[in-house]
Amino acid sequence: MRLLLQRVRQAGVRCQGQDISGIGPGLLVLAGFGAQDGPDLPAMKSWQTVLKKLVGLRIFPDAGGKMNQDLLEHGGQLLVVSQFTLYADLQRGRRPSFSAAAPPEVARILYQRLLEDLEGLAPGRVAGGVFGGDMDVTLVNWGPVTMQLDSDDFGNP
Repeated sequence: MRLLLQRVRQAGVRCQGQDISGIGPGLLVLAGFGAQDGPDLPAMKSWQTVLKKLVGLRIFPDAGGKMNQDLLEHGGQLLVVSQFTLYADLQRGRRPSFSAAAPPEVARILYQRLLEDLEGLAPGRVAGGVFGGDMDVTLVNWGPVTMQLDSDDFGNP
């Protein structure tokens, strides 16, 4: 699982001309799942580690303007958008290969579980996109602050 985090002042998702979701200050999370990620991923240590790190990163300003608060302390929200292109292979030719991305039927299950588990960690603060949808994602990047979390970096038992 790869998560690209962007600290935002606001972000939103539109799909087929409809406003789907939006947040104020918080994190826009682009979430991709790799071919090696199976339905058992949420049971692995790396899943919980990544989710807790996502919510606990001290990347929001305190009263003195120093990055010293996490999402919950700052009162921020999460907008989580599925993004299979995080697993694009750009090494050959001009057309990206997406063979390293999880199959849609697996990624859909993992994306829904990601939303549920994040809701458990940050109740009432999680919004999502449309899995597999042709979405228009808008954001006002705050900082800018952009970081990546990858479950491979945290190992599995």
